[in-house]
This record gives sequence, C-alpha cells and structure tokens, in this order.
Amino acid sequence: MKTIQQAIREIRDLLALQQRELTDEEAMEIIENHVFQHEEFAFLSGKQKGEYIKRIFHAVRKDLDILNPYQEDDQVSEIMVNGKDHIFIEKAGQIFSISETFDTVEALEEVIRRLAAGVQREINELNPIVDARLSDGSRVNAVYKNVAINGPILTIRKFPQKHITMEDLIRNKTIPREAAEFLRDRVRQGYNMLISGGTSSGKTTFLNVLSNYIPKNERVIVIEDSAELQISNILNIVRLECRNANLQGRGEVSMEQLIKTSLRMRPDRIIVGEIRGKEVMDMIQAMNTGHDGSLCTSHGNSVKGMLRRLEAMFLQSTPFPIEAIRSQIAEAIDIMIHLGRFQQGHRRVLEICQLTGLQREEYLLNPLFYYTEEKGLFSTGNPLEKGKRPWEEAGK
Repeated sequence: MKTIQQAIREIRDLLALQQRELTDEEAMEIIENHVFQHEEFAFLSGKQKGEYIKRIFHAVRKDLDILNPYQEDDQVSEIMVNGKDHIFIEKAGQIFSISETFDTVEALEEVIRRLAAGVQREINELNPIVDARLSDGSRVNAVYKNVAINGPILTIRKFPQKHITMEDLIRNKTIPREAAEFLRDRVRQGYNMLISGGTSSGKTTFLNVLSNYIPKNERVIVIEDSAELQISNILNIVRLECRNANLQGRGEVSMEQLIKTSLRMRPDRIIVGEIRGKEVMDMIQAMNTGHDGSLCTSHGNSVKGMLRRLEAMFLQSTPFPIEAIRSQIAEAIDIMIHLGRFQQGHRRVLEICQLTGLQREEYLLNPLFYYTEEKGLFSTGNPLEKGKRPWEEAGK
C-alpha cells in the first residue's frame, strides 16, 4: 500500500500535466478517479476512501494540508503544531489536542514553506524563523527544525471575521457597562491610553473595540508589526506595517522608523498595535508633543509591572536618567488598562487606572476600576483627576 505522501505526489504530477488552471471541482474529480480506479485503494471502505480523497485534496489544493479544516472553522482561534505528531487548537478559549498528525516531518515542512512563499518569505536552516501575516489576516509564526528540538513548529493566530464590539465584550463579561462607558468617553475626549496584558489576554481585540469610539472626522495613523487591527469607522486613516530585512539583511522597516515618519503625516491620533522595545521612546515623545488620544498595547503582568517594563524598554533606546524617563512616561500616559486571561479561557479587564504624575520619583496612580473574584470589575469611586491636559482645565 502506497503512503499518503506518495499518492499526494502522484496527484500533483497529474494536475501539473493539465494545460490550464483547474477549478477545485475539476481537481476533486481527478483525485476521485485516481483513488477509485487505482487497485491499491480497492480494499478501503467507502468511508476510508472519502477520508483519503479529502486528505489528498487538502494537501494539493490548500496550503495548510490537514490543518485546513481548522483554519476554515470560525470557532478555532489558534492552531499550534509542535512537530508532526502533536497538534493543538484553541476553541472557545479552551485548548484541545487533535488526533490528526502529519505523516512525515517533510510534509509539515512543505506546509511551512508554502506559507512562507505565499508571503514572499523563505525559511531554511540559515533563516529558521518566519513571522508573517496571511491574506485573511491570520498571523503565522514558524520555526525550522534546526532551532526547534521537537521538530518544525507552526503557530497560526486567527482573528474573527466578525468585528467584535463593546456590546459583545459586555455580554461576554469581559468588562461591565459602567467601565465600558467610562472608557468610551475617555477615548472621545482624547486621553492617551495604554492597554497591557499577557499573551492571548485580548489586548489587540480590546484596542480594536476602543478605536470604534474615535471621532470619524479625525486623521488616524495605525502602526503595527503585523497588520491585525480591523478599524473600519475612520475614513482618513493611514495603515503602516513593519517589514523584515531580506536575505541580504536589507530593507528592514522598524516600528521605530514608522512612528517617527507618522509624526510628519499630520496625525490627530496614533495607534500602535504593540510596543515591544526601543520604539517606546518615540511613542512616548509623540504622546508628549500634542498627539492626544493615542492608543497602544504592550505585554505586562499588571499596571505597575507595565510601568517598570516601559522604563526598561526606554533604556534600550537611550541611557537617560531613570528620573527623566519616569517623568516622560508620567506626562505622556493618561489611562492604563490591564487585561488578564483565566484558566477557563475567559478574558477580563482587571484594572483601569489613571496615571496622574510623579511624587518622589514614584508614579501616582489613581485606581478607577479594580477586579476581584467576588465582585468582578467594580468602580473604586475615585473621581477622575483633572489638570494634566490643557483641555481638561478648559473644561472640555
């Protein structure tokens, strides 16, 4: 009995002999004829033949091979492949192991190479990591086997085709209505906001939701490492995406460069998908030079932890005295929002604080909403302090 990979190679050769581009239906007919007429498949049951045909079709017509059904499943948010034998998916916030496996390491490598080629990237032993975005917006990360001990690694982060709204987050208990309305008003008024949280805590989704409250007549510059945000309510919008260097080490466009150039585009607001390193200095300076209403995200374990991480990232860019760095951060950011992800997959807003300034070189935080297991996210009752922004004193 020939292996599935042998059958796939034969079908690819058959399809390559065709004189024109085939439709999926025509390709399926060729695959069915090959399976049903070939004597080596005769002992298979009808159900087994059907599964065999489906597997071959996915391999020769779809880039993701056995992963394609999960890529097409709207309920699946993440696909994680740890070598050829261990595949996991995240569905409804829960992670499940699936029974399908790749027949060989080479079959998994072929999927990774096709994905990389589709976004004009190359992955091999000299360039063992690919981080890219697919045409449907999914984010792909792949690591070659010479770096990953347990075989080639492939991770696909999917994003919902339906735009999530604040009402959806309220219904999912991510945030209560009172806190949602508070943030809505702060976005409209032009407060600078930083959203922090761990991996898969919902930072990008939350940023996307908040952007819906930006007044439609403003000019917005969106800067991302890989384009993920789905901002559709702004007409005057510029979208910028970082670019990796080519094989010769040329052509890189960094987040730092894009933030700098965005300041020359007459932005009313700047939105940065995620701050990861020394570009934090340019973002903080942008917030301090009249670009109110800026929004960005970054990884952090808490509001206070995020502030310390901002300092560390700032120091990557320049050896400023820590006192000067803290002063810049305290002046730039108005509202800090921290999200968390629970073991059951639920995502919650855990803290909303106002950063009001410095005192004896320590940040002054005004806690506005705080999460406990008993109460959920509740208002602390603290009023929003005024005076940090000129328009606040004017009573805007």
